[in-house]
Amino acid sequence: MAYALQQLINGVTLGLIYGLIAVGYTMVYGIIGMINFAHGDVFMIGAFLSVIALTGLGMLGITYVPLALFITLIFAALIASLYGWAIERIAYRPLRGSFRLAPLISAIGMSIALQNFAQVAQGARDKNIPDIITGGFKLMEQDGFVVQLSWMQIVIAVVTVALLAIFTWLVTKTPLGRAMRACEQDLKMTALLGIDVNRTISLTFVIGAALAAVAGMLFLMYYGSINFYIGFNAGVKAFTAAVLGGIGSLPGAVIGGLAIGLIEAFWSGYATVEYKDVAAFSVLIVVLIFMPTGLLGRADVEKV
Repeated sequence: MAYALQQLINGVTLGLIYGLIAVGYTMVYGIIGMINFAHGDVFMIGAFLSVIALTGLGMLGITYVPLALFITLIFAALIASLYGWAIERIAYRPLRGSFRLAPLISAIGMSIALQNFAQVAQGARDKNIPDIITGGFKLMEQDGFVVQLSWMQIVIAVVTVALLAIFTWLVTKTPLGRAMRACEQDLKMTALLGIDVNRTISLTFVIGAALAAVAGMLFLMYYGSINFYIGFNAGVKAFTAAVLGGIGSLPGAVIGGLAIGLIEAFWSGYATVEYKDVAAFSVLIVVLIFMPTGLLGRADVEKV
């Protein structure tokens, strides 16, 4: 019982990070119907930006943890947003009217470029940071096993839920959100109604990149170690989460992220760590066989 509870806590924590990344995938797909395969690498860039910011703040003598983390979050989100904007302008906008495989290939090329850029700029070795937020709560003890809820896990939950709440409000209650939902339904009609479609799509990429950067910062603080390749692994799992939850559904992205995180945690705890990715993708295959649109997705209706 105690061990299962600990794995549940670990799985939810990891799942929230995946869900935060998956929101970016589902936003872009929901509006322009394309998968941004460079999104995972923006997550990786956000993690490296966090390392740079924390190192710089330490050199400047800014050691008050809440202030340092706030500055780091703003810095990583702003710079990563520029990456998101650049990806849309370079890899997607020129190919928006092309055949569907062209933007996909372009996004894969952008992903490879970002990976190599990070490898050249930061080196191939792992970047490590010391624990910034330590301590936590002892929830229970059973047969000598102690169930811990760390402060870092609480921070991840609070930040993720707060960001998702803000983003939900943005999509449902603001003019930008209405423009996003209009673009999702029909890009041509939206443009005819006077909405700046290019601006709306660019802002969608910017917001998704900012969320990915925050996820990268949380990942860095939780595990304490990153490298240029984490974007591929986390990106594929977050994309799996988006598909599992229903690509195009924001609640589905979060639910899919939690599902992938829990599968990984329990498989690692009760089976073998080496095959946790196999377990996650196997569940995805089973779900897509019986529910091709995912858990909360809706079937596309082709306009004729």
